[in-house]
Amino acid sequence: MSENPKFHPSRRSFLLASGRLAAAGWVAAAGGWVLKPSWANAAGPIRVGIAADISGALSTFGNTHWQAAQFAAKQINDAGGILGRPLELYLEDTVSDPGKSVGNINRLLSSHELDLVMGGGLSSTREALKVPVIQRAKKLYIYPQHYEGGDCTPHLYTTAATVSHQLAFLIPYLIKNKGAKRFALPGANYQWPQMTNALARKVIEDNGGEVVFEEYYPLDQVEYSATVGKIMSEKIDHVFNTIIPPGIQGFMKQLYEAGFAKNGGTQSVLYFDENAVNSVPERALEGVYNALDFFHTVDDPYSQQLIKEYNAMFPGSPYLFTAGVSATGSYRGLKFYEQAVLKTNGDLAFEAITEAYSTATLEKGPGGGAKMNPDTHAPTMNIYLAQAGGGKWNILDKKEAVPPGACRAS
Repeated sequence: MSENPKFHPSRRSFLLASGRLAAAGWVAAAGGWVLKPSWANAAGPIRVGIAADISGALSTFGNTHWQAAQFAAKQINDAGGILGRPLELYLEDTVSDPGKSVGNINRLLSSHELDLVMGGGLSSTREALKVPVIQRAKKLYIYPQHYEGGDCTPHLYTTAATVSHQLAFLIPYLIKNKGAKRFALPGANYQWPQMTNALARKVIEDNGGEVVFEEYYPLDQVEYSATVGKIMSEKIDHVFNTIIPPGIQGFMKQLYEAGFAKNGGTQSVLYFDENAVNSVPERALEGVYNALDFFHTVDDPYSQQLIKEYNAMFPGSPYLFTAGVSATGSYRGLKFYEQAVLKTNGDLAFEAITEAYSTATLEKGPGGGAKMNPDTHAPTMNIYLAQAGGGKWNILDKKEAVPPGACRAS
């Protein structure tokens, strides 16, 4: 590719009008856009549908997912494709809206003969897309976003950290090492925060902590003075925060201005990473904790080489290669798929590729290798505990080969 377009809602019309998409290898297509490989194979390309929130409140997540998919596809194609077949990417904007995402994906599926679909931001978007992708179109569905875990739907595989990966590491550390006893659980009012907080409450209480309050707010709420006031008056030690954009901006700002951190309070946000500066000011990030499969401060050579190559492909992009907003999940998702196709000797049939994907293994990857679990449809991988400070995420500890949680009852 001679150029790599960085999609942002305000830039779409400019890019289309200027012809820069065509220069970058893009072709307008029914149901979205297609990025064609620079070379061909007689058997044709492997066609990958990418469902990403390019516009709307979750555009940081969606654009990061999309760029990471391009990055993984370029690595695979530059190495000769998969058994000689290149990957061809079909992008559909799911507009940060689970309701609208179904119509958009239906249009993409009806317009192109795809081999798999990867994407979906919110857990509610994943739930909405399972029917058209898996049940109707009979396509393998890869969900690359960090999420609550436990979704073992047949033909669905998740490739990022789950809450179970994170909580068993993060919560005991906060209680035993930082003296956090009194927890507040503010969250956005939808599936991921509700299920995450149910798991968090158990881990908190099992480790001797107390949940003082658990509250949920509309996704677009931006005023949190009453909640912040309660946090301060109840002398909360730790805010386990599952509010999402756009509400996260207002909450973090108001909590910071109330002096919560200055007075010794701590906070964790399970999707925060180096891309968090796209959502909140750096000063409000100071001291925030998280546990993920990758941070830029992970020092293994392969991880550092990935960052270098990604930054060279997308120079100056605000959408960094990170774990909390699905870049590592997107990369891992396509690399797992590569291994699955090799295992089937090129058979892309629905049942065959799904079976092969269920046991795919990566010797190397962001943060280390990973192995898919056939029972839980999620990977075993390394998890790093980190704290934001001085403009970076400082690694505090590491656990190797952490398995995902069990399947939840359907």
